[in-house]
Amino acid sequence: MSRRNFLKTSALGVGGLLLAKCTSAINKKTINPEITAITPITKPIVISTWNHGLAANKAAWEILEKDGTALDAVEAGVRVTESDANNRSVGLGGNPDREGKVTLDACIMNHENECGAVAFIQDIEHPISVARKVMEETPHVMLVGKGAYDFAISKGFEHKDLLTPEAKESWLKWKESDAQKKPEINSENHDTIGMLAMDAEGNISGSCTTSGWAYKLHGRVGDSPIIGAGLFVDNEVGGACATGMGEAVIRIAGSATVVELMRQGKSPNEACQLAVERIIKKHKDIKGLQVGFLAINKNGEVGGYSVYAGFNYAQKDNTTEEMKDAPYEMEW
Repeated sequence: MSRRNFLKTSALGVGGLLLAKCTSAINKKTINPEITAITPITKPIVISTWNHGLAANKAAWEILEKDGTALDAVEAGVRVTESDANNRSVGLGGNPDREGKVTLDACIMNHENECGAVAFIQDIEHPISVARKVMEETPHVMLVGKGAYDFAISKGFEHKDLLTPEAKESWLKWKESDAQKKPEINSENHDTIGMLAMDAEGNISGSCTTSGWAYKLHGRVGDSPIIGAGLFVDNEVGGACATGMGEAVIRIAGSATVVELMRQGKSPNEACQLAVERIIKKHKDIKGLQVGFLAINKNGEVGGYSVYAGFNYAQKDNTTEEMKDAPYEMEW
């Protein structure tokens, strides 16, 4: 073999070895064993916040098990909660603001990053469906107040008084006791329902709907209708939703933060925990400040995490129908 051919062959050999080593190193560095598809992807699947998520998941599952879309599922699921007069934090029967007005917030987002929201809407039972109309039938993302109400009426939604006698009685007692009271957001004051679903096609959508912080200032809007705060979906990565003190979630763009952490390779649990830690770091006083995050990634893995104990979520898939207690940072 001539010297020139020897050098050429050697260079190719060394180059091949280096390429193999680099490829191996890259694979080892970028593959996270917690999110690789070692086991089959769980789909379809639906998860939602709090105990009322069980009934909501059941409605969503009726769509998912028939190969329906995640978008249809997350709308139908939370509509159940919006119509539950016994639920004091969502839709009909929700606790009013300090003026005695039930004001609602909601948003929805699909696998194509299309989204719609309504905020500070009154006298409409299903704000989540109005939010979907905003997404699909207007060039906008969010409508608020009377504008949102007028839009809903124009689309055939019915005017309905959402203040139930029970909620009104509770509000009157609150006024008599201490009109300046600030209620805690904890396991007894659920604040919202957030739902995430992956359909049989592997597409993810999410929804979020609430009557907000009980006895809030008239006009207050929390994180629930804000894309990136109360809800965020990126079909390449996963989705996340939030519950609890909306002001704290907004300050860190909570749900978008969780999704971006999953994009960096964190598992749903890890991403939710890091977002909670960021909230704790950004607030000088976290006494009574409850926030919980719920997330799903493209592998169908789910996770959640909260500041204080008490946050739980409902999960439904082909093998599971149960409530799960999320890990947390501290006890009350």
